[in-house]
Amino acid sequence: MYETTKKHKLRSAFSSIHFKVALVFTLTLLVTLEVVGAFFVKQLERESLDSVKNQITLKPYATDTLTEQLVSSDDYDHVNAEIYKVLNSINNPAISEISVVDANGIVRGTNDVSGQDSINRKTTDPNVKAALSGAKFNKSPIEESDGKRYQVVIRPLVNARSTDNHIVGVVVVRANLEPTYKSLNNISLIFFSAAFLAILLGVIMSIIISQSLAKPITEINDRTLRIAQGDYTGEIRVQSNDEIGQLAENVNILALRIEETTNSIDFEKRRLDSVLEYMTDGVIATDRRGNINMINSTAVRDLDLTDGDSTIGKSILDVLHISGQQTLRDLLEGSQELFLDFSTPDHELFLQAYFSLIQRSSGFVSGIVVVLHDVTEQYRIDAERRQFVSNVSHELRTPLTSVKSYADALQDGAIDEPELARNFLNVIQDETSRMISMINDLLELSRMDSGTMAIESEYVNIAELFNYILDRFDMIIANDDEPKKRYTIRREIPQSQIWVELDTSKFTQVIDNLMNNAIKYSPDGGVITARLDDKQTEVVLSISDQGLGIPAADVNHVFDRFFRVDKARSRAQGGSGLGLAISKEIVERFDGRIWVESVEGQGSTFFIALPYEPYELDDEDVWDD
Repeated sequence: MYETTKKHKLRSAFSSIHFKVALVFTLTLLVTLEVVGAFFVKQLERESLDSVKNQITLKPYATDTLTEQLVSSDDYDHVNAEIYKVLNSINNPAISEISVVDANGIVRGTNDVSGQDSINRKTTDPNVKAALSGAKFNKSPIEESDGKRYQVVIRPLVNARSTDNHIVGVVVVRANLEPTYKSLNNISLIFFSAAFLAILLGVIMSIIISQSLAKPITEINDRTLRIAQGDYTGEIRVQSNDEIGQLAENVNILALRIEETTNSIDFEKRRLDSVLEYMTDGVIATDRRGNINMINSTAVRDLDLTDGDSTIGKSILDVLHISGQQTLRDLLEGSQELFLDFSTPDHELFLQAYFSLIQRSSGFVSGIVVVLHDVTEQYRIDAERRQFVSNVSHELRTPLTSVKSYADALQDGAIDEPELARNFLNVIQDETSRMISMINDLLELSRMDSGTMAIESEYVNIAELFNYILDRFDMIIANDDEPKKRYTIRREIPQSQIWVELDTSKFTQVIDNLMNNAIKYSPDGGVITARLDDKQTEVVLSISDQGLGIPAADVNHVFDRFFRVDKARSRAQGGSGLGLAISKEIVERFDGRIWVESVEGQGSTFFIALPYEPYELDDEDVWDD
């Protein structure tokens, strides 16, 4: 692990711009100095050798004298002695040795004391032989002898007196080059030492320059990394007006723009999330493959899902339970809305699903948005409306059929029988009254539904009003000599001062409905119990009978319009099936509640709960009885 980290650090160091700038600067300086040094040393060597050649060139008088001696007809030894004199007379400290070779390649003289044994011997130097023969030869070769280098200058000796410039010999001059090369080496050492120092200074300068160049770039890099990580704090200090300074300024501007854009996007996202979260409609978004990537809480609740997170990634077809009816291609190509039934035995739920494509300007479809609208209430209302129309039609058709039948019978001759005609007219009158009562109830329900029912509220003593209404039913029993059904009203009403704000006429209508129902369904001689209980913040009135009771399956429907537990018996007794529905609407207009508790075969109890606030009478207030 340590070795890996070390290698990573080294790799990072070598790949950094600091290293690259310093390396490029150093290599450039090194190559430049090497090229300049090589050129300089080579040129210096060339000039030094040329200088040596010029220094060891013989004067014309010496070459002419040597030529005259070689063409002289004097004695051989005499000529050699004269040549030796001429050679010794040449005083040039740069010359190490001078040799003279005649046209036959015989060494005729040399000023080198140690080389006197080569006189009168054949030369073996190929350059000399080439010069004597007039062929091409190297006039100034460099030779090495006894570990030393010598500059050799070969010059043919030409007899100017002959017509064909005949070569009579060659003079060979040698100069020791070791002092020259030593000087060159010293100069090269000085140059390369200076070059090394220049490179060292150049490396230091390159490091300083690279740091000065790389520092703003490093700051820009760090700044961009922080921007990529979502940190927009701080800014790059612009210390120059060059391209790097302009880049730093642009990065600062870019960070500001990105921060503003990100904040705007984040704000829009939070606002969209809030809108989606608190929408009453469910919203689901998918990718182009139909997999869910967003769902709001309303959709989670409507679809009875565990949570939104566990739904992410699932197919929209599976979540909406339409995989057997629709395919993803159907949703993408045509299905704009679907009716979904998520009802259970305990709960009704109907959803209208609206589908919309998430489509780019290029036409590429990147997903689907599904809006789920809960239409359960609308569906229920539509069903109730259809049922209501059906019930009204049925309820009105029955008395109308009776009226028509009896009218037809009268028209067919029954009118001529007074007793029978009177009975038929009584039936027609009863059925007509029943239809009028039903239509009045329907009109009253319509006014309640439209909110146009007039309510004249006042504060009343609920106990006294309750007793007053019950007194009316007691008087009916007392004044009826031959009642169809006998019953007894038992009161459990405390003598308390509970003042409730309500419309007395509407409240009386509610109590009348409940009492009439209790009388209708109570057995002959039954007891109807009326109670009033004070619950501090609300007063609860109840009316109990000893009738057949209500089946458990029908308890929740007794306040529905046209609902009857025993339809045949209710119709025979003239009920319209609207009394309890009207009572419920009136009680709710008083901000109250109405409900029923019943056990089949043991009677029923209807409850009315009305809210109230304690009301204290002032001494100056006068209340009518």
